[in-house]
Amino acid sequence: MNTGQIVITGCNGQLGRALQARYPDAVALDIDELDIADAEAVAAFDWSDIRFVLNAAGYTNVNGAETPAGRLAAWRGNAQAVANLAQVALARTITLVHISTDYVFDGTRAPYAEEAEFAPLGVYGASKAAGDVAVGLVPRRYLLRTSWVIGDGKNFVRTMLDLARRGVNPAVVSDQIGRPTFTAELVRAIDHLLATRAAHGTYHLSNSGPPVSWADFTREIYFRAGLPATVTDITTAAYQAGTSGVAPRPPDSSFNLAKIQATGFVSRDWRPALADYLAGGCDGTRCR
Repeated sequence: MNTGQIVITGCNGQLGRALQARYPDAVALDIDELDIADAEAVAAFDWSDIRFVLNAAGYTNVNGAETPAGRLAAWRGNAQAVANLAQVALARTITLVHISTDYVFDGTRAPYAEEAEFAPLGVYGASKAAGDVAVGLVPRRYLLRTSWVIGDGKNFVRTMLDLARRGVNPAVVSDQIGRPTFTAELVRAIDHLLATRAAHGTYHLSNSGPPVSWADFTREIYFRAGLPATVTDITTAAYQAGTSGVAPRPPDSSFNLAKIQATGFVSRDWRPALADYLAGGCDGTRCR
């Protein structure tokens, strides 16, 4: 595969940076270079030598999506932008790799297989589900739904580390269950699907290992980092009490990983992946 024939959209996000490290010759684009929600700009872009589009872009402010301005931004970034890329992929026989989310489900039927019906709880999930529908029209597609993404950038692990180092013992939600997905795992899966020319379609992807609550995940972070902070369990209802504008979250968003594993991809347990993330520098920027 000629990596110079790859476009990475959303190149400045956690996944975008990890994809650039894997495909350094790719054309890396963020909104300043190409606003993919602008249909005219996308149509005018020179796609002539491009064979693969890796779409790591999107509006990810789950709570912000519940506001009037955020609702518009979410639908623009997660639905219209994806439809524009899907149209280009269809017209030019480009392989479209798109990253979606566990938030397209309501969290009541885990572990989720790829054919599960959409049931988003909030605006963010609904806008991502609309993007999934658009990508589903592209024959040459890899639609990867993922959860709890951790990479080089602002994320849950770094927030919890920062709290502990400031002497804060956090109260963390204990009734939301899932699995983290490190960007290294996402990149490895994308590379595997492209290199092996696996069957096109939708795949669920997270690190493997036991599903875990946010509270227990935080305990594992502190254990692996050697930090003495303690974690207090709190329910979602108690955590959100008295707070307005908080989007609903799926209570259990763990995935069935059998489909991607059947392609020969060996999923990595999230616990050693967390240890490597902490010890190895958080995808290039040291956490310690």
